[in-house]
Amino acid sequence: MPMELRKYQSEDSSIICSWIKDEKSLYQWSANCIGKFPLTGNEMNDLYASEMKCNKFIPLSAFDEEGNLVGHLRIRYPDEANSYVVRIGFVIIDPILRGNGNGKKMMQLAIDYAKNILNASKITLGVFSNNDCARHCYESVGFRSTGETEIYKMPIGEWECIEMELAIS
Repeated sequence: MPMELRKYQSEDSSIICSWIKDEKSLYQWSANCIGKFPLTGNEMNDLYASEMKCNKFIPLSAFDEEGNLVGHLRIRYPDEANSYVVRIGFVIIDPILRGNGNGKKMMQLAIDYAKNILNASKITLGVFSNNDCARHCYESVGFRSTGETEIYKMPIGEWECIEMELAIS
């Protein structure tokens, strides 16, 4: 399936939020940053409202050749003084399109965007150890564990987050 990225628009929120089908998925995706399950549909707009005012935060949505929203992620600069390192987060693919390489396609587009548009030389991300599908997707496009982990306290338990990175040239 051909795919392309474009800047996130407020109308994307309700569609993306509708992809979250249970509490575990919500926390795997958002690390408890976006609200409580079930989502009502406007949570992303609420969360992104202040962040989108700065140039160090780039939310992107993925679309197929027919213009259907199929995925989303955001890129931000974890250190405002370093414009060569970006961090990807909030990665999600429409559940009906998972398992067919669409996450990999979207991540490849994000890597190209970080390299060619943002001139980044390194991309970082975190993935929970209980999210094997996401971790395998990230590894398939070249991300590797840094060996660092952090424990996140979620409303449904404590989860280990694995830090990953990809050097790009």
